[in-house]
Amino acid sequence: MEAYNASQIQIMEGLNAVRKVPGMYIGSTDERGLHHLVYEVVDNSIDESVAGYCSNISIVFEKSGYITIEDDGRGIPTDIHPKYNRPGLEIVLTELHSGAKFEKKVYKITGGLHGVGVHVVNALSEELQAVVKKEGSVHYEIFRKGLPATSLVKLPAEDIERSPDLQGLKIRLARDHGLIIRFKPDPEIFQTTQMSYRTILARMRELAFLNPQITIAIESEVDGKQEKLHYEGGMVEFVRYLAEGFSHVMRDPIYHKEEVDEAQIEFSLQYTTSTTEIMQSYVNNISTIDGGTHVSGFRAGLSRAIQDFAKSKELDKRVESIAGEDVREGLVCILHLKMRDPQFEGQTKGKLGNSQARGIVQSATEAFMKSFLESFPHIAEQIVKRVVAAAEAREASRKARDLVRRKSALDSSGLPGKLADCSSNDSSETELFIVEGNSAGGTAKQARNRNFQAILPLRGKILNVEKANDLKSLSNQEIRNLITAIGTNIKENLDLSKIRYGKIVIMTDADEDGAHIRTLLLTFFYRYAKELILNGNMFFAVPPLFRVQKGDNVRYVYSEGEKDSAVRELGDRAVVQRFKGLGEMNPSQLWETTMDPATRKFVEVTIDDASEAERLFSILMGDKVEPRRKFIEENAGTSINIDL
Repeated sequence: MEAYNASQIQIMEGLNAVRKVPGMYIGSTDERGLHHLVYEVVDNSIDESVAGYCSNISIVFEKSGYITIEDDGRGIPTDIHPKYNRPGLEIVLTELHSGAKFEKKVYKITGGLHGVGVHVVNALSEELQAVVKKEGSVHYEIFRKGLPATSLVKLPAEDIERSPDLQGLKIRLARDHGLIIRFKPDPEIFQTTQMSYRTILARMRELAFLNPQITIAIESEVDGKQEKLHYEGGMVEFVRYLAEGFSHVMRDPIYHKEEVDEAQIEFSLQYTTSTTEIMQSYVNNISTIDGGTHVSGFRAGLSRAIQDFAKSKELDKRVESIAGEDVREGLVCILHLKMRDPQFEGQTKGKLGNSQARGIVQSATEAFMKSFLESFPHIAEQIVKRVVAAAEAREASRKARDLVRRKSALDSSGLPGKLADCSSNDSSETELFIVEGNSAGGTAKQARNRNFQAILPLRGKILNVEKANDLKSLSNQEIRNLITAIGTNIKENLDLSKIRYGKIVIMTDADEDGAHIRTLLLTFFYRYAKELILNGNMFFAVPPLFRVQKGDNVRYVYSEGEKDSAVRELGDRAVVQRFKGLGEMNPSQLWETTMDPATRKFVEVTIDDASEAERLFSILMGDKVEPRRKFIEENAGTSINIDL
């Protein structure tokens, strides 16, 4: 047995702990963790804005790999701390759990009390430059891998861009006050240092909607993209943005804002013809993707107000009862709670846990909605009519749900006849390939490894569930086959422990028709089995578009550009074969290019930005044609990566 004594115990001081185990602080070292660095810096600027001192934020992705984030707030203090005898700027950037947010004297409302935000950015950067603009002067300090590389330097504001220490730095906002954090993510830490402009833009748009007092400019020097985000209408504009793809029950969204017990409750809602609910919730500008006590309180208050109004006016006689799920069908809602000392569940702050938040939000929501419904009876009747229609559909769809539930048993006797199952029962290794048509299905069945790969062919394009209720969706045979084959059931009855295949792979042709089928399938999974996406079970297969051959040299390529490059490299006599569909491949080609774990390309389906995902589904699959046409025209000829 190896010796184990006290000398082997390490105490990681300063920011060493962050560099040693970065995942503890930012979740991961992939793209999500990389983007988290930007969010940490911007969140500080947003806190400054909420406190009333910041109106503008600028974000620039530089060609050099630096990210510059600038605001016009008060900046970080640069004077010497009386206890630690160091500049405040240096303490904030190098000492964990330091900051001005703990006692609530400087910032009454913040995203949390972890005290590790900008320190983590510094620790995980190859270099970080902190520039504070105050009263015509500029103070700056440079750090490398979390450690000070210079002392605090003071210069006249007009000399800052000529400083040899700050090559490439530019001031874009006010020169007399504000903060610039310019950092370069450390490639020793991150799997990639390439920021996604689209992902950052989506989060910044969200913050701009929630904070109408602020303007956020984002620019990429790499590809010339730039956008300025400012929404005077705030949350109401946010609701319109998310509900763009569907017809509305009301002309304008309902909006309410009030302060209760040192908390501020703000919400806006609209009813649409969609059969699903879009609920985006936030606490102190942090997205609570998993909801929490504030969401349950809001839903309870809204349901009680609508149920009581319907009963008082005898508008609910057509149904036995109105349930909470009926009130939420077709609802598009933004809820933002600002409060002191929010307690989040989980490292990602995805769910609010404060018990008092439920009662506060429920009471405020119920009181306001009851008053609104009584004051605007014509709007109230439209809402109740929509809710009653949902209740009728729910009652009618109960039998369809029960049928699906009965057929979701794991035993093979209840499996779809078209399913070519695999021999393994170990979900950690099994894969289900969902293909369209008998031709592709036949080729895939011959190509597969029967031990761990199953094939489920679908007939034609499945139903667009975005425009259908549960009764219609669950009466569709292809959808029922999907649910039965996977084994987990759906929506509130979904049980991940019963999953039959660890990988669920959508494998369609590499053309526009295949993309449409993929979108229809993705819409079904997003609306009925989102947990499969969140759990990392969903994938897209990536089949090749062309086979380029010259003699014994064979290349499979995935785009026109790759095909042209391959032809140039192999010479004029290269033979090009275009695959119009999976069924045109022979089994060995399909196995080699698309199904063999050693050589295939898979894209994992993830949800990086919930609000943008909801909006795109409503636009692409909703009942309004004009938003869809506009989206297609604006994005024609470009690759749209939804990050789903």
